[in-house]
Amino acid sequence: MSTVHEDCIQPGDANHRLRFSYRAIAAMPTVAAAAFRHSQGKTVIAPREDLGHAANLLYMMFGEEPHPTAAKALDTLLVLHADHEQNCSTSTVRMAGSSGVNPFSALAAGCIALWGPAHGGANEAVLKMLEAIGSPERIDEFVGRAKDPDDPFRLMGFGHRVYKNFDPRATIIRGICHEVLKALRAGRGRLFRLARNLEEIALRDSYFKDRRLYPNVDFYSGIIYRALGLPAEMFTPMFAIGRAVGWAAHWCEMHEDPELRIGRPRQLYLGPKLRGYVPAGDR
Repeated sequence: MSTVHEDCIQPGDANHRLRFSYRAIAAMPTVAAAAFRHSQGKTVIAPREDLGHAANLLYMMFGEEPHPTAAKALDTLLVLHADHEQNCSTSTVRMAGSSGVNPFSALAAGCIALWGPAHGGANEAVLKMLEAIGSPERIDEFVGRAKDPDDPFRLMGFGHRVYKNFDPRATIIRGICHEVLKALRAGRGRLFRLARNLEEIALRDSYFKDRRLYPNVDFYSGIIYRALGLPAEMFTPMFAIGRAVGWAAHWCEMHEDPELRIGRPRQLYLGPKLRGYVPAGDR
């Protein structure tokens, strides 16, 4: 995109920054939908000017005008994922951007960071966990395993580095999830009910309450994406589409500073201060 849109790649030009933001935010859904269609061997669908941002994304992926509830749910998820403090991918965008690299490359760096399973892949991990649990009768078994320090199993979608009480985004998404399943009759109610049961049991357990391990934004978002018909490999691209708004905002904000300097994190060496050296011939 930096080779196509040469009129918006200069960090020091305010007009370039604005045009970059518009183009990046608009292009991300188009690129993701095209990749999705290509992966299925289907023809790429162009966006429609009469549809909103989220509705257009669903249209470009599936070729049908989406149900209003589906568009509303996706729009809500994109907003909730747009920005969240100095997370891994946002910090990566800022670090890359501080070198003066063109903004599309900075966003590409953010996508790479988001690709990691500990960042953008958390909602997919929640679905795999729910599928492994399988039924409400096995929840106690898995909760017990999660509390066992010798068992590698962990409850995915619980706890957050910033929210030490309850993630307010999880409350919104839980309501949206119920609306989607009811409106679309997606046949995915089993996982939703299982997630609600798991949440209720975990929140009554002193082990999780004492450690402030509450459901986070990833706990229900994967269920919504699946109800919308998206395969697991599209979950992270959907995250990237929402987060691109925050990435663009951070990139623009940092380049408004005329004294911006390249990022240079420091390290403190804690290793041995003196070590012996054996000459190669004496080894």
